[in-house]
Amino acid sequence: MPLSDWELWACANTVLEAHGTQAPVHVAEQIGALALKGDDEGIRTWQEIARRIVELEAGAKTPRN
Repeated sequence: MPLSDWELWACANTVLEAHGTQAPVHVAEQIGALALKGDDEGIRTWQEIARRIVELEAGAKTPRN
């Protein structure tokens, strides 16, 4: 069963908090391991998490008024 949008955002936030600037490396390692196993659904899930990490990082760099 695929993760909900909320769950994907929560995962992205957790990965970013746990790995900081190394979050993209962690995601790439996860995707690589899943690719070796042929887990296409897992790969898609981590790709969605990666997309959200990019959005979270972009939002963190945007000045707030």
